[in-house]
Amino acid sequence: MQRMSDTTPETHALQMQLLREMPIWGKLQLMTGLIDITRALALSSLRAEHPSATEAELHRLLADRLLGSELAAAVYGPISKPDASTDAI
Repeated sequence: MQRMSDTTPETHALQMQLLREMPIWGKLQLMTGLIDITRALALSSLRAEHPSATEAELHRLLADRLLGSELAAAVYGPISKPDASTDAI
Protein backbone atom coordinates (compact mmCIF):
# COMPACT_ATOMS: atom_id res chain seq x y z
CA MET A 1 0.00 0.00 0.00
CA GLN A 2 1.40 3.37 -1.01
CA ARG A 3 1.98 5.82 1.81
CA MET A 4 -0.03 9.04 1.73
CA SER A 5 2.07 12.15 1.21
CA ASP A 6 0.79 13.81 4.40
CA THR A 7 1.69 10.81 6.59
CA THR A 8 5.14 10.27 8.05
CA PRO A 9 6.80 6.90 7.40
CA GLU A 10 6.56 6.10 11.13
CA THR A 11 2.83 6.85 11.25
CA HIS A 12 2.23 4.85 8.09
CA ALA A 13 4.12 1.87 9.55
CA LEU A 14 2.02 2.08 12.73
CA GLN A 15 -1.21 2.25 10.72
CA MET A 16 -0.22 -0.83 8.73
CA GLN A 17 0.76 -2.69 11.90
CA LEU A 18 -2.57 -1.87 13.55
CA LEU A 19 -4.51 -2.97 10.46
CA ARG A 20 -2.57 -6.27 10.30
CA GLU A 21 -3.22 -6.96 13.97
CA MET A 22 -6.89 -5.96 13.85
CA PRO A 23 -9.33 -8.87 14.18
CA ILE A 24 -11.52 -9.61 11.19
CA TRP A 25 -14.61 -8.21 12.92
CA GLY A 26 -12.77 -4.90 13.36
CA LYS A 27 -11.88 -4.79 9.67
CA LEU A 28 -15.49 -5.56 8.76
CA GLN A 29 -16.64 -2.80 11.10
CA LEU A 30 -14.28 -0.33 9.37
CA MET A 31 -15.54 -1.36 5.94
CA THR A 32 -19.18 -1.07 7.01
CA GLY A 33 -18.47 2.45 8.24
CA LEU A 34 -16.83 3.39 4.94
CA ILE A 35 -19.78 1.99 3.00
CA ASP A 36 -22.24 3.94 5.18
CA ILE A 37 -20.28 7.17 4.68
CA THR A 38 -20.07 6.64 0.92
CA ARG A 39 -23.82 5.99 0.73
CA ALA A 40 -24.58 9.11 2.79
CA LEU A 41 -22.35 11.23 0.54
CA ALA A 42 -23.99 9.85 -2.61
CA LEU A 43 -27.48 10.55 -1.21
CA SER A 44 -26.41 14.06 -0.22
CA SER A 45 -25.20 14.67 -3.76
CA LEU A 46 -28.48 13.36 -5.18
CA ARG A 47 -30.48 15.61 -2.82
CA ALA A 48 -28.52 18.62 -4.08
CA GLU A 49 -29.12 17.61 -7.71
CA HIS A 50 -32.83 16.80 -7.16
CA PRO A 51 -34.07 19.00 -4.29
CA SER A 52 -37.76 18.12 -4.71
CA ALA A 53 -37.24 14.34 -5.05
CA THR A 54 -38.86 12.09 -2.46
CA GLU A 55 -36.81 9.67 -0.37
CA ALA A 56 -38.05 6.81 -2.55
CA GLU A 57 -36.96 8.64 -5.69
CA LEU A 58 -33.57 9.41 -4.17
CA HIS A 59 -33.02 5.76 -3.27
CA ARG A 60 -34.02 4.71 -6.79
CA LEU A 61 -31.51 7.21 -8.21
CA LEU A 62 -28.90 5.84 -5.81
CA ALA A 63 -29.57 2.37 -7.22
CA ASP A 64 -28.80 3.77 -10.68
CA ARG A 65 -25.46 5.06 -9.42
CA LEU A 66 -24.55 1.87 -7.61
CA LEU A 67 -25.84 -0.73 -10.04
CA GLY A 68 -25.97 1.10 -13.34
CA SER A 69 -29.24 2.19 -14.90
CA GLU A 70 -29.92 -1.05 -16.77
CA LEU A 71 -29.57 -3.35 -13.75
CA ALA A 72 -31.33 -0.89 -11.44
CA ALA A 73 -34.29 -0.71 -13.86
CA ALA A 74 -34.41 -4.52 -14.05
CA VAL A 75 -34.38 -4.87 -10.26
CA TYR A 76 -36.44 -1.83 -9.17
CA GLY A 77 -38.33 -0.85 -12.31
CA PRO A 78 -37.97 2.31 -14.33
CA ILE A 79 -37.57 5.70 -12.74
CA SER A 80 -40.98 7.34 -12.54
CA LYS A 81 -41.51 10.24 -14.90
CA PRO A 82 -41.49 13.57 -13.06
CA ASP A 83 -44.60 15.70 -13.25
CA ALA A 84 -44.66 19.49 -13.51
CA SER A 85 -44.33 19.89 -9.72
CA THR A 86 -40.99 18.08 -9.39
CA ASP A 87 -37.53 18.70 -10.80
CA ALA A 88 -36.19 16.53 -13.60
CA ILE A 89 -35.10 13.21 -12.15
